[in-house]
Amino acid sequence: MTQGVAIGEFARLCHLSAKTLRYYHEIDLLVPHAVDEMTGHRRYATGQVGDAHLIRRLRELDMPLADIRGVLAEPDADKREDVLARHLDRMEAELARTHDVVVSLRRLLRTKLIIPVTHRVAPASAVLALEATVTRAGTAAWCGHAFPRLYGILAEHGIDPAGPAGATYSSEFFERDEGRIVAFVPVLPGSALPSDDRFIVLAQRRYAVALHAGPYTDCDLTYGQLGSHVAEHDTALVDPVVEIYLVGPDHTDDPNQYRTEICWPIQ
Repeated sequence: MTQGVAIGEFARLCHLSAKTLRYYHEIDLLVPHAVDEMTGHRRYATGQVGDAHLIRRLRELDMPLADIRGVLAEPDADKREDVLARHLDRMEAELARTHDVVVSLRRLLRTKLIIPVTHRVAPASAVLALEATVTRAGTAAWCGHAFPRLYGILAEHGIDPAGPAGATYSSEFFERDEGRIVAFVPVLPGSALPSDDRFIVLAQRRYAVALHAGPYTDCDLTYGQLGSHVAEHDTALVDPVVEIYLVGPDHTDDPNQYRTEICWPIQ
Protein backbone atom coordinates (compact mmCIF):
# COMPACT_ATOMS: atom_id res chain seq x y z
CA MET A 1 0.00 0.00 0.00
CA THR A 2 1.36 3.41 -0.89
CA GLN A 3 2.42 5.69 1.92
CA GLY A 4 1.71 8.75 -0.21
CA VAL A 5 4.22 11.13 -1.69
CA ALA A 6 6.42 13.77 -0.10
CA ILE A 7 5.54 17.43 -0.46
CA GLY A 8 8.18 18.03 -3.13
CA GLU A 9 6.88 15.22 -5.31
CA PHE A 10 3.27 16.32 -4.72
CA ALA A 11 4.23 19.83 -5.80
CA ARG A 12 5.46 18.36 -9.07
CA LEU A 13 2.24 16.37 -9.49
CA CYS A 14 -0.11 19.31 -9.01
CA HIS A 15 2.01 22.34 -10.03
CA LEU A 16 1.61 24.01 -6.64
CA SER A 17 4.77 25.11 -4.86
CA ALA A 18 5.77 23.54 -1.56
CA LYS A 19 5.36 26.97 0.06
CA THR A 20 1.79 27.20 -1.24
CA LEU A 21 1.01 23.65 -0.10
CA ARG A 22 2.28 24.46 3.40
CA TYR A 23 0.05 27.55 3.48
CA TYR A 24 -2.98 25.58 2.31
CA HIS A 25 -2.26 23.11 5.13
CA GLU A 26 -2.06 25.92 7.69
CA ILE A 27 -5.49 27.25 6.69
CA ASP A 28 -6.98 23.73 6.43
CA LEU A 29 -7.70 24.07 2.74
CA LEU A 30 -5.63 21.07 1.59
CA VAL A 31 -4.57 18.95 4.55
CA PRO A 32 -1.84 16.32 3.93
CA HIS A 33 -2.74 12.65 4.12
CA ALA A 34 -0.19 12.23 6.90
CA VAL A 35 2.32 14.32 8.88
CA ASP A 36 5.37 12.76 10.59
CA GLU A 37 5.14 13.69 14.28
CA MET A 38 8.93 13.64 14.67
CA THR A 39 10.04 15.52 11.56
CA GLY A 40 6.88 17.36 10.55
CA HIS A 41 7.30 16.08 7.00
CA ARG A 42 4.07 16.10 5.04
CA ARG A 43 2.92 13.28 2.79
CA TYR A 44 0.04 13.52 0.37
CA ALA A 45 -2.22 10.84 -1.07
CA THR A 46 -2.38 10.60 -4.84
CA GLY A 47 -6.14 10.88 -4.47
CA GLN A 48 -5.62 14.50 -3.41
CA VAL A 49 -4.18 15.49 -6.79
CA GLY A 50 -7.65 16.23 -8.18
CA ASP A 51 -8.46 18.61 -5.31
CA ALA A 52 -5.09 20.32 -5.77
CA HIS A 53 -5.75 20.84 -9.48
CA LEU A 54 -9.21 22.21 -8.70
CA ILE A 55 -7.83 24.62 -6.10
CA ARG A 56 -5.18 25.93 -8.48
CA ARG A 57 -7.67 26.61 -11.23
CA LEU A 58 -10.18 28.26 -8.92
CA ARG A 59 -7.47 30.53 -7.51
CA GLU A 60 -6.54 31.47 -11.08
CA LEU A 61 -10.19 32.51 -11.46
CA ASP A 62 -9.89 34.62 -8.28
CA MET A 63 -12.34 32.56 -6.25
CA PRO A 64 -11.92 33.45 -2.55
CA LEU A 65 -10.26 30.78 -0.41
CA ALA A 66 -13.33 30.56 1.83
CA ASP A 67 -15.49 29.73 -1.20
CA ILE A 68 -13.00 27.13 -2.40
CA ARG A 69 -13.09 25.52 1.04
CA GLY A 70 -16.87 25.34 0.77
CA VAL A 71 -16.65 23.71 -2.66
CA LEU A 72 -14.23 21.04 -1.43
CA ALA A 73 -16.33 20.36 1.67
CA GLU A 74 -19.57 19.96 -0.29
CA PRO A 75 -20.36 16.22 -0.51
CA ASP A 76 -23.16 16.69 -3.03
CA ALA A 77 -21.64 16.70 -6.52
CA ASP A 78 -24.60 18.60 -8.03
CA LYS A 79 -24.38 21.35 -5.41
CA ARG A 80 -20.64 21.60 -5.93
CA GLU A 81 -21.12 22.00 -9.68
CA ASP A 82 -23.82 24.62 -9.05
CA VAL A 83 -21.44 26.72 -6.91
CA LEU A 84 -18.74 26.45 -9.57
CA ALA A 85 -21.18 27.33 -12.35
CA ARG A 86 -22.32 30.49 -10.54
CA HIS A 87 -18.72 31.60 -10.06
CA LEU A 88 -17.95 30.96 -13.74
CA ASP A 89 -21.00 32.99 -14.72
CA ARG A 90 -19.75 35.89 -12.58
CA MET A 91 -16.30 35.61 -14.14
CA GLU A 92 -17.72 35.58 -17.68
CA ALA A 93 -19.82 38.65 -16.91
CA GLU A 94 -16.74 40.42 -15.54
CA LEU A 95 -14.71 39.44 -18.61
CA ALA A 96 -17.44 40.82 -20.86
CA ARG A 97 -17.51 44.06 -18.86
CA THR A 98 -13.70 44.34 -19.04
CA HIS A 99 -13.79 43.73 -22.79
CA ASP A 100 -16.39 46.46 -23.25
CA VAL A 101 -14.33 48.94 -21.22
CA VAL A 102 -11.16 48.11 -23.17
CA VAL A 103 -12.94 48.58 -26.51
CA SER A 104 -14.43 51.85 -25.28
CA LEU A 105 -11.01 53.13 -24.14
CA ARG A 106 -9.45 52.27 -27.48
CA ARG A 107 -12.20 54.19 -29.27
CA LEU A 108 -11.61 57.15 -26.98
CA LEU A 109 -7.87 57.13 -27.67
CA ARG A 110 -8.05 56.54 -31.41
CA THR A 111 -10.94 58.67 -32.52
CA LYS A 112 -12.33 62.13 -32.02
CA LEU A 113 -16.09 61.74 -32.21
CA ILE A 114 -17.98 64.46 -34.01
CA ILE A 115 -21.65 63.98 -33.21
CA PRO A 116 -24.30 66.10 -34.97
CA VAL A 117 -26.78 67.80 -32.63
CA THR A 118 -30.34 68.56 -33.69
CA HIS A 119 -33.27 70.17 -31.89
CA ARG A 120 -36.72 68.74 -31.42
CA VAL A 121 -39.97 69.57 -29.70
CA ALA A 122 -41.36 66.28 -28.42
CA PRO A 123 -45.15 66.51 -28.06
CA ALA A 124 -46.97 65.19 -25.03
CA SER A 125 -47.22 61.42 -25.42
CA ALA A 126 -49.06 58.57 -23.73
CA VAL A 127 -46.81 55.82 -22.43
CA LEU A 128 -46.86 52.73 -20.25
CA ALA A 129 -44.20 53.33 -17.62
CA LEU A 130 -42.40 51.71 -14.70
CA GLU A 131 -40.27 53.79 -12.37
CA ALA A 132 -37.86 53.20 -9.52
CA THR A 133 -34.90 54.69 -7.70
CA VAL A 134 -31.92 52.86 -9.14
CA THR A 135 -28.16 52.97 -8.60
CA ARG A 136 -25.91 53.53 -11.58
CA ALA A 137 -24.39 50.07 -11.07
CA GLY A 138 -27.84 48.48 -10.98
CA THR A 139 -29.21 50.22 -14.06
CA ALA A 140 -28.58 47.44 -16.59
CA ALA A 141 -30.17 44.81 -14.36
CA TRP A 142 -33.20 46.98 -13.60
CA CYS A 143 -33.76 47.89 -17.25
CA GLY A 144 -33.28 44.25 -18.22
CA HIS A 145 -36.24 43.44 -16.00
CA ALA A 146 -38.39 46.54 -16.63
CA PHE A 147 -38.64 46.52 -20.43
CA PRO A 148 -39.69 42.86 -20.83
CA ARG A 149 -42.29 43.52 -18.14
CA LEU A 150 -43.60 46.57 -20.00
CA TYR A 151 -43.94 44.65 -23.25
CA GLY A 152 -45.55 41.80 -21.35
CA ILE A 153 -48.19 44.12 -19.88
CA LEU A 154 -48.99 45.51 -23.31
CA ALA A 155 -49.27 42.02 -24.75
CA GLU A 156 -51.66 40.99 -21.96
CA HIS A 157 -54.00 43.84 -22.91
CA GLY A 158 -53.58 43.42 -26.66
CA ILE A 159 -51.98 46.87 -27.01
CA ASP A 160 -49.33 47.51 -29.65
CA PRO A 161 -46.38 49.82 -28.93
CA ALA A 162 -46.65 53.16 -30.73
CA GLY A 163 -42.90 53.74 -30.97
CA PRO A 164 -39.50 52.74 -29.61
CA ALA A 165 -39.00 52.29 -25.87
CA GLY A 166 -37.14 54.85 -23.80
CA ALA A 167 -36.19 55.91 -20.31
CA THR A 168 -35.80 59.16 -18.39
CA TYR A 169 -32.90 59.74 -16.00
CA SER A 170 -33.17 62.34 -13.24
CA SER A 171 -30.43 64.84 -12.42
CA GLU A 172 -29.87 63.04 -9.09
CA PHE A 173 -29.03 59.86 -11.00
CA PHE A 174 -25.96 61.55 -12.48
CA GLU A 175 -25.04 63.69 -9.47
CA ARG A 176 -25.33 60.98 -6.80
CA ASP A 177 -24.97 57.74 -8.81
CA GLU A 178 -28.53 56.92 -7.73
CA GLY A 179 -31.81 58.44 -8.81
CA ARG A 180 -35.17 58.05 -10.42
CA ILE A 181 -35.44 56.17 -13.71
CA VAL A 182 -38.69 55.92 -15.66
CA ALA A 183 -38.73 53.18 -18.30
CA PHE A 184 -41.52 53.59 -20.83
CA VAL A 185 -43.08 52.32 -24.06
CA PRO A 186 -45.25 54.75 -26.10
CA VAL A 187 -48.87 53.81 -26.80
CA LEU A 188 -51.66 55.41 -28.81
CA PRO A 189 -53.67 57.79 -26.58
CA GLY A 190 -56.89 55.87 -27.08
CA SER A 191 -55.32 52.56 -26.00
CA ALA A 192 -54.20 53.72 -22.53
CA LEU A 193 -56.22 52.16 -19.72
CA PRO A 194 -57.62 54.92 -17.45
CA SER A 195 -57.84 52.53 -14.49
CA ASP A 196 -54.15 51.60 -14.65
CA ASP A 197 -51.91 54.33 -13.20
CA ARG A 198 -48.91 52.86 -15.01
CA PHE A 199 -50.26 54.58 -18.12
CA ILE A 200 -49.05 58.18 -17.91
CA VAL A 201 -48.50 61.15 -20.19
CA LEU A 202 -45.01 62.53 -20.76
CA ALA A 203 -45.21 66.31 -21.00
CA GLN A 204 -44.18 68.23 -24.10
CA ARG A 205 -40.49 69.18 -23.99
CA ARG A 206 -37.87 70.76 -26.21
CA TYR A 207 -34.65 68.82 -26.55
CA ALA A 208 -31.20 68.96 -28.03
CA VAL A 209 -30.73 65.50 -29.53
CA ALA A 210 -27.69 63.40 -30.46
CA LEU A 211 -27.59 59.85 -31.79
CA HIS A 212 -25.30 57.47 -29.91
CA ALA A 213 -24.07 54.57 -32.06
CA GLY A 214 -22.65 51.53 -30.31
CA PRO A 215 -22.58 49.96 -26.85
CA TYR A 216 -23.98 51.67 -23.78
CA THR A 217 -20.48 51.67 -22.22
CA ASP A 218 -19.60 54.46 -24.69
CA CYS A 219 -22.69 56.56 -23.92
CA ASP A 220 -20.68 58.94 -21.75
CA LEU A 221 -18.81 60.14 -24.85
CA THR A 222 -22.06 61.17 -26.54
CA TYR A 223 -23.33 62.68 -23.30
CA GLY A 224 -20.13 64.72 -23.08
CA GLN A 225 -20.40 66.14 -26.58
CA LEU A 226 -24.15 66.77 -26.40
CA GLY A 227 -23.95 68.35 -22.95
CA SER A 228 -21.06 70.55 -24.06
CA HIS A 229 -23.03 71.69 -27.08
CA VAL A 230 -26.00 72.56 -24.87
CA ALA A 231 -23.77 74.46 -22.43
CA GLU A 232 -22.30 76.51 -25.28
CA HIS A 233 -25.39 77.10 -27.44
CA ASP A 234 -28.56 76.49 -25.41
CA THR A 235 -29.95 76.79 -21.88
CA ALA A 236 -30.21 73.43 -20.15
CA LEU A 237 -33.12 72.51 -17.88
CA VAL A 238 -32.92 70.31 -14.80
CA ASP A 239 -35.61 68.04 -16.22
CA PRO A 240 -34.63 64.39 -16.78
CA VAL A 241 -32.51 63.39 -19.76
CA VAL A 242 -34.38 61.03 -22.08
CA GLU A 243 -32.87 58.05 -23.89
CA ILE A 244 -34.77 56.54 -26.82
CA TYR A 245 -33.67 53.00 -27.72
CA LEU A 246 -34.07 52.89 -31.50
CA VAL A 247 -32.00 49.68 -31.72
CA GLY A 248 -31.26 47.82 -28.51
CA PRO A 249 -30.87 44.38 -26.95
CA ASP A 250 -34.37 43.38 -28.05
CA HIS A 251 -33.35 44.01 -31.68
CA THR A 252 -29.81 42.60 -31.87
CA ASP A 253 -27.21 40.67 -29.88
CA ASP A 254 -24.44 42.91 -31.23
CA PRO A 255 -23.92 45.99 -29.01
CA ASN A 256 -22.04 47.69 -31.86
CA GLN A 257 -25.38 47.90 -33.69
CA TYR A 258 -27.18 49.70 -30.85
CA ARG A 259 -28.62 53.11 -31.72
CA THR A 260 -29.75 55.38 -28.88
CA GLU A 261 -31.08 58.91 -29.07
CA ILE A 262 -29.91 61.09 -26.17
CA CYS A 263 -32.41 63.92 -25.59
CA TRP A 264 -31.18 66.83 -23.43
CA PRO A 265 -33.94 69.10 -22.10
CA ILE A 266 -33.48 72.76 -23.03
CA GLN A 267 -35.47 75.99 -22.92
